[in-house]
Amino acid sequence: MRFTLSSSTLGSKLGTLAKVINSKNSLSILDCFLFEVGNGVLTLTTSDNSNMMNCLIPLYECEGEGKFCLTSRFILNAMKDLPEQPLTFEVDQDMNNIRIQYQGGAFKLAAQNADEYPRMRMLEGNYTETSLTAGALAANIQRTLFATANDELRIVMNGIFFDLREDSMNIVASDGHKMVRNMIMTSKTESCASFILPKKPAALLRSVLSLDDETPVSIKFDTNNAEIHFPDGMMLCRLIEGRYPNYASVIPNDNPNLVSIDRKGLLNALRRVLHFASESTQLIKIRMTQNNMELNAQDIDFSTEAREDVVCEYGGVPMTIGFKGSVLIDILNNLSGDEVVIELGDPSRAGVIRPAEQPEGEDVLMLIMPMLISE
Repeated sequence: MRFTLSSSTLGSKLGTLAKVINSKNSLSILDCFLFEVGNGVLTLTTSDNSNMMNCLIPLYECEGEGKFCLTSRFILNAMKDLPEQPLTFEVDQDMNNIRIQYQGGAFKLAAQNADEYPRMRMLEGNYTETSLTAGALAANIQRTLFATANDELRIVMNGIFFDLREDSMNIVASDGHKMVRNMIMTSKTESCASFILPKKPAALLRSVLSLDDETPVSIKFDTNNAEIHFPDGMMLCRLIEGRYPNYASVIPNDNPNLVSIDRKGLLNALRRVLHFASESTQLIKIRMTQNNMELNAQDIDFSTEAREDVVCEYGGVPMTIGFKGSVLIDILNNLSGDEVVIELGDPSRAGVIRPAEQPEGEDVLMLIMPMLISE
């Protein structure tokens, strides 16, 4: 068998798929990439026994069909410093030895038996199917992933919750201190369904999807697994089992005090002030007055404090509320746009932060829980 393809395309796909491979595997074959050649296309596959991802690469030339496995460390090192050029793979009849020719040189690698590579079953029987554009899915994962938890007791909080409803699709993540809820009004289903996508496959999807791609992504899922078809590839993954908390009940419906403020200006001020806050609490006191936000931080142990005023639009009641500075910075970092609107109720109620200009067909909301403060 002999085939030719682009070195940069192969290197890019291998780099993405390598993120699936665990540092330690129970099966040595899982340290490999599976190469399958057929119909003028190379299919690259990696798996960690819970997640499997493959990508398709069109071939310049192809003679014969077959499959083999290459150890990830060797092929990644071989591709690392190669400039863009055609690569020709020559595979012997037994699929045991691989010779890779490039301009001015060649590599020779030993292949492993592709029949030993584990396969995950495609979904069959009863499953739910929905779709979303690649750009919308990438943007929502990117906006939501930071809010997932690392909780060994509440495993369901460690993933992204996809809540499919008759009027919208809600994509939610929370760690108990902050929450993100993305409502996509353009995605609807005939019957309600939901699943929890673990962080690893979510991050893998974000790495292969383009924010500017309007190609539909098909998502099929049952109670245990999901099958996601995206441009030039597919992913199978195990889902987190369990019941996600009622996120809607946490969102305040009557925060009447609205703050309109420049996102980057507030972000930079928070970064400056946070250096002077207590390392253990990272408490930032926010004092709201007419068209002014005053940020205060203090560390009694080191006798340090900082205060900074940020101009804003605010006509609500004077109020002092406390938030964890690092959480507030994370939220602002993961919102887009020049301006945000912060909805406040009272010092004991969660604050709601939205972009002033919402993405088309979506409603993005981020929530931050307050901290106890003493005047």
